[in-house]
Order: sequence, then structure tokens, then C-alpha cells
Amino acid sequence: MTAPIRLAKHLAKLIPCSRREAELYIVGGWVMVDGQVVEEPQFMVSQQKVELHPKANLDPIGPVTILFNQPPTADSNVVDTLPLISAATHTTDDYSGIHPLKQHFSRLTRCSPLERNAGGLLVFTQDWRVARKLAEDAATIEQEYIVEVSGELSNHNLRQLNHGIKFNGQALSPIKVSWQNETRLRFALKGITPGQIAHMCLTVGLTLLSMKRIRIGRVAMSKLQPGLWRYLKPLERF
Repeated sequence: MTAPIRLAKHLAKLIPCSRREAELYIVGGWVMVDGQVVEEPQFMVSQQKVELHPKANLDPIGPVTILFNQPPTADSNVVDTLPLISAATHTTDDYSGIHPLKQHFSRLTRCSPLERNAGGLLVFTQDWRVARKLAEDAATIEQEYIVEVSGELSNHNLRQLNHGIKFNGQALSPIKVSWQNETRLRFALKGITPGQIAHMCLTVGLTLLSMKRIRIGRVAMSKLQPGLWRYLKPLERF
């Protein structure tokens, strides 16, 4: 029986390569042990079959941004949603071309909080540039919500939703509100303030039933199903 040794040491002899290169291959998700990807260089092997993916490379692993479809909760900004982001909830419709790794689930920063009682698009990122842009440009990046309501809405009140309502003692800037269907309104607005949409609906006599954010800037949730996530594609920009 062969004495167990660290996977990195075994791979360095198998290829061969330096120990550092072996570690980079392993943490990059390019090494399989008995057909299963192992990302821990310290993993102990003895007689298992160790393979290096034919497309393996030593390119640096860059930070990722994750788009998550948050199911509605009492307050999405209080409930810890990070445990919901795992390999098991990765959508099969992810066409980003990014190779999923365990390290993509650590050091994630949540950006652009949702309206209270809302579900829909949430952004988690490891990229400080994305986090800074969504924070610093929050007043100029348009967000889009689908809002389910009950009650009657006249044409006058619809125009009032677009421009003519005060919130916290100040007149709101013009926004875009239109019917999506008989019970759902589409809100497109910048610099959203917590409680703003609920207040606007109440002002014109509507009862707000649910809210779902479907877009932040130029990035849309599209067909991403509730409880699932995908990577931000390399060419997508908020």
C-alpha cells in the first residue's frame, strides 16, 4: 500500500511541474481524483487515479460577480442569503463560460439592497470595482421592478406615479411607470429610497401585494429562476 501524500506533491511528480504550479492547477479546479474535482492542495492521496484536465492552465483566478434571484422574504436585506448560493443552486442556463470554483463562494459582498418585502435580482461580488460602482453610482443607475397591486388606477393617477408624488417631504424625480398586465405595474427609477414604491402605491390608492426587481442598469435577471444564481458574464456591465 502506498503511503498517503499531499495531492500537490503527487501532481508535481505526475506531470511533472513545480509544487507551486501544482497548487495553482488544483485550486483552479483542473485536477480530478477518481473522477471528482478536488480543489484542496493538501488533500491526501495514495492509490487513487489523479488526472489533470486537458484544458488546464495557470491563468490567475479573477474575482467573480454573482447574480441571484432572491425569493421574496419578510425583509431580504436582513435574511442571510449567502448560504443559498452554492454549487447546488447554480443554474444550468449559465453561459458566462466561467469555471465554477469553491473559492467563488467566499469573500462576497452584497450590493444594491432590495426594497423591503421584495424579491428578485441581488448582486454579490468579489470585485471591488463592481461594488464601488454600484455604491457610488446608485443615484444614476436605473433599477426596474415589477410590482403586483390591487385596486383601481385612473389615467390621472398613473401620470401622478410618473411624476407628482412627494416622499419624506420632497418631490420625487420623474420616473417611468406603466402597466405590464392587469395587476402588475413596471417601475423604472433611479436613486430608489427604501419604502418609496410602497408609499407611491399607497398615495394613489393601490395596495402593494409583491415586488420583484428584474434589472439593475444594463444587467437583467432574464430567465433566472427563484433561488438560483449565475455568474455575471465577462462583457456584461451595469
